Amino acid sequence: MPSKTYGTVSAEQRKTMSGLEFVQGLADGTLPLNTIARTLGYDIAEAESGRVVVTAEPSEDLLNPAGTVHGGFSATLLDSCMGLALQTTLEKGLAQTTLEFKISLVRPITPQTGPIRAEGVVLQRGRRVGTAEGRITDASGKLLAHGTTTCLVFEG
Repeated sequence: MPSKTYGTVSAEQRKTMSGLEFVQGLADGTLPLNTIARTLGYDIAEAESGRVVVTAEPSEDLLNPAGTVHGGFSATLLDSCMGLALQTTLEKGLAQTTLEFKISLVRPITPQTGPIRAEGVVLQRGRRVGTAEGRITDASGKLLAHGTTTCLVFEG
């Protein structure tokens, strides 16, 4: 398996792949991960049609003034896993973008939480709009945050 690299995949290259091929390339390292994954320290661990898992280990670099991991970190993980789950359902030449998402932070995350996983699953995929849900859990399966998203599907 290739080591992880970071960057962007050109629109021309993305158009040659199905959404599933694209996301699996991110997961297996044959395509570069987006640079925010490097900045925040997360990885795409699993990708199959309609489902994506993103993993991370929260660090002290992510703390808010209260000493817990900033909610924006959870928001990013959920936005990523839910949007990429929808991406896996797209045919060649189609793309998606988040129109809106909502999250609920149900337990604090700290560096002591240890490894976490964000799993996104498609709820519905239409011609122009898709929806997905996501859950962040700790190593014991305890729910830390959850959310839903609505994404626009378009040619691109």
